[in-house]
Amino acid sequence: MSVTETVSVAVDAPLFDNLTYKQNENFSVKRGDIVHVSLGNRSVLGVVVKQNTEPAEQNPKFDLKPVKSLHEELMSLPEQHLKWLEWMADYYMHPLGQVVQLCFPPLDKTKKERKSSRPSVTPFVEKKIQHQLNSEQQAAVDSIYSQKGFSTHLLHGVTGSGKTEIYLELFEKVLGEGKRGIFLLPEISLTPQLIHRFSGRFGDQIAVLHSQLTDRERTNQWWDMVEGRKKILIGARSALFCPIDNIGLIVVDEEHESSFKQDETLKYNGRDSAIMLGHFNQCPIVLGSATPSLESWKNAQDKKFVLHQIKNRVHNRPLPEIQVVDMRLEKDAEKQSLEKPNWLSEKLYTEIKISLANQEQVALLLNRRGMAQTVFCPSCGHTAECPNCDISLTLHANTHLVCHYCDYHQNFKVKCPDCREGELVNLGLGTEKVEEDLKRLFPEKVIARADRDEVTSRVDMEELVHKMEKSEIDILIGTQMIAKGLDFSNLKLVGLLLADISFNLPDFRATEKSFQLITQMSGRSGRHVKDNESAGRVVIQTYNTEHESIQYSRNHDYEGFVETELVNRKQLNYPPFHKLSSIRIQAPDLDKVKLAADQLSQRAYGIKEKFPIFESVEILGPAAAPIAKLRNQFRYHLLLKSAQPKALNHFIQKLLGDSKWIPKQVKVVVDIDPLNLL
Repeated sequence: MSVTETVSVAVDAPLFDNLTYKQNENFSVKRGDIVHVSLGNRSVLGVVVKQNTEPAEQNPKFDLKPVKSLHEELMSLPEQHLKWLEWMADYYMHPLGQVVQLCFPPLDKTKKERKSSRPSVTPFVEKKIQHQLNSEQQAAVDSIYSQKGFSTHLLHGVTGSGKTEIYLELFEKVLGEGKRGIFLLPEISLTPQLIHRFSGRFGDQIAVLHSQLTDRERTNQWWDMVEGRKKILIGARSALFCPIDNIGLIVVDEEHESSFKQDETLKYNGRDSAIMLGHFNQCPIVLGSATPSLESWKNAQDKKFVLHQIKNRVHNRPLPEIQVVDMRLEKDAEKQSLEKPNWLSEKLYTEIKISLANQEQVALLLNRRGMAQTVFCPSCGHTAECPNCDISLTLHANTHLVCHYCDYHQNFKVKCPDCREGELVNLGLGTEKVEEDLKRLFPEKVIARADRDEVTSRVDMEELVHKMEKSEIDILIGTQMIAKGLDFSNLKLVGLLLADISFNLPDFRATEKSFQLITQMSGRSGRHVKDNESAGRVVIQTYNTEHESIQYSRNHDYEGFVETELVNRKQLNYPPFHKLSSIRIQAPDLDKVKLAADQLSQRAYGIKEKFPIFESVEILGPAAAPIAKLRNQFRYHLLLKSAQPKALNHFIQKLLGDSKWIPKQVKVVVDIDPLNLL
């Protein structure tokens, strides 16, 4: 047997084990190098994770293949970035070779860029004079900056308290040290105003990465960061994968947002992953929010995070006045207005008319798209449902029915397709219906709608934000995309039309998410009132006035809310007290799903009984998922809880084993720290 030098490579394939290759005779590769290797009869990308110190004995029966080549453009991954990727693969149970692929730009560097009529990703803005920080802001900056190395900071500031100015000041200091930074936000809807703010402070040192950019734009921005031409990377969760060195600060704005969780393929949490990236880069992490997640708040209470609180708006501007309208009483009111629709209370209608008369802007939140939630036949009870999903179809434009999960479409016909006698009627309310009614009520006013039907690109969002800033829109109707971080100086009235929508979802976080949405949306009102002006106004329409999320948000009482909610979570062993993981079993055949779910459950209880180290693991299910069928896949799930995260991950690894037990056509999906249990 001959002796040869080898390397271990994580390849772009669904393999959890690294593969061994010979060093090429013409060149050698080291840990972190991006290489081309043979896999079967095809060539794939991989990353070298280990140079094997002991030469391998070559077995004549099994001929090791050599590394084919180094990648022509991509440089070696920084050591701290590769360590982070290895952590990601291990914690979220995803093949390392596939995780690494997320680090690369979509196109070759050498391809020529086509001329585009789209606006620049980071338009040059003339540098502005920085704001003078107030005492609360300055105290937060000084405290965060004084702690060198890795530390996690929770910046809890009321809406309009100037958290962005704190971020800008911190980045200024970091850049002054010759280091670079990453700024994460939950949705691209927030980028137009933020890019403007950052460019005004840092000129053309900003790069941007998110899904709404073209492949060429993303590629160019990626190289601008990797080669050091730009200093601050602004982006959605995927921006974390850009292999930047010399990181001095990572900021996660609106850290509570569920948009930071990736629900497909690698199911990672951008906030938690950012903390670990800071750990490997030995730099501070700042998590900012007016409504921090219970997980982050608990970490701050346990001194794992450093808490910084800003309790006042800038210039001591007042928080908005919040009024709650009981919609149950509206239908019993003696005097019903003939002109207004039944979804609109007399109180909110009056406030809208006052705001418009004062030439102030109005924003209305309804977290449901379309004309109506569903349509049904009063004669036979038939409801229009998606043939692919266990979901009602939503009526759009009074012409077609749409599934918001799989995008199934069908034409809307008034005559019932089931009994062929009755006529289908609308049930529920959507943003499209609200827009139609308001145009009838206020025909002379400019009314705009912001939902995923109207805002389909970054250009649409940029135009909408620009028009709002210029007061060219009188009434803005939107889903939750308008509730986060946006700042409009002339917006004085906010209305929440159906605050109850998410109260009763089968999700233990439903109350927390409702409180956050109500508080965040309320915080868009009156952010720039002057000394001689009254506070902004908020009207919350609800059928459940006593709900915790309503009661605490109307009093701007975040701490009271979390104190109550933490008691509930602790009693049920839910996060943040226990770690949670879900295992979903899905297939087109319901019988196969049930069989696999039963097998999985038996394995789980068998492992727990056999190994005492798994005593802390609690097993719930299996049971049909709340959405039992989605995109023609039947779905069951098993929930696992434990106070010991490492034991829980180890348990899942043992539970799934070599996957040989999983029947054909059945897919088993693991979600560590799930945020969506539907």
